[in-house]
Amino acid sequence: MTQQKEEMTLTEHLSELRKRLIYVLSIFILGLVAGFLVADPVYQYLTKAETAQGFVLHAFSFWDGIGIYMKIAGLFSLVITLPFTVFQLWKFVSPGLRPRERKATLKYVPYVFLLFLIGLAFSYYVVFPMALSFTSSITEKMGLVETYGMKQYFSFLFGIVLPVSLLFELPLIIMFLTGLRILNPIRLRKMRRVAYFVLIFIAVVVTPPDFISDFLVMIPLLLLYEISVFLSGFVYRKQLAADAAIESRYVRDSDNIQSG
Repeated sequence: MTQQKEEMTLTEHLSELRKRLIYVLSIFILGLVAGFLVADPVYQYLTKAETAQGFVLHAFSFWDGIGIYMKIAGLFSLVITLPFTVFQLWKFVSPGLRPRERKATLKYVPYVFLLFLIGLAFSYYVVFPMALSFTSSITEKMGLVETYGMKQYFSFLFGIVLPVSLLFELPLIIMFLTGLRILNPIRLRKMRRVAYFVLIFIAVVVTPPDFISDFLVMIPLLLLYEISVFLSGFVYRKQLAADAAIESRYVRDSDNIQSG
C-alpha cells in the first residue's frame, strides 16, 4: 500500500511537471510569434548601430534572411519566457518548501528579467564592440577585405550576447540556492578554484575562437562569481540572525514554562 502511494505521488509529480512545461512552452510559442512582429525593427536597429557601420552584409543563401529573423524572434521570446519559467519552477518546488523559504525565494523571480536585461546591455554595448574591434583590426593588419555574410555577423553577435546575458543570472541563482540553504558563502569560497575553472571553460566555449573575446567574457564572469559570494554572505547572515531569534524565543518560552 505504501509503495502504491509512493508511485501515485511520483505520478502526480510528473503530471505537475508536465503541466508546468506545457505552460512554459505555450508562453515561448506566443513570445516567438510576438518576436516575429518585432524582428524587423530590431534588425534595422542592429544593422544601423555604430558597431555595424562599415560592414556590407551579404546573404549567401536563400534562408539567411529568415534565419536571422528567427534568431531575433527566439531571443525576444527567451527574454519574455525566462522569468515565467523561473516562476513555474518555483511553483513546482514550492509545495516542498517551508513558508519562510517559499516567501524568501519568490522575491527573486522579478529580478530574473532585470538581470538578463543588464547582461544583454553589457554584452551588446561593451563586450561585443570590443571583440568586433579586435577581430577587425587583426583582419586589417593581415591585408584582408572584410566581406561578411549577415549570418556570420549575427552568429558572432548572438554568440557573445546570449551566453553573457544568461550568465548574468549567476548572482540570483546563488542567492536562490542560499535561501534554500543548499549553498552558503563558506562553501562557495571553498569551491572557488573549481568555480573559476568552470567559468573560464564556459567563457572559452561560448565565445568566438579568439583570446580577446575569451578574456572579455571571462573577467565579468569571475567578477559575477565574487559578487555572488558577497550576496550569499548577506543572505546567510540574515538566516543566522533569524535562527538565533527563533532559538532565543524558544529558550525564553521554555524558561517561562519551567518557572510557571
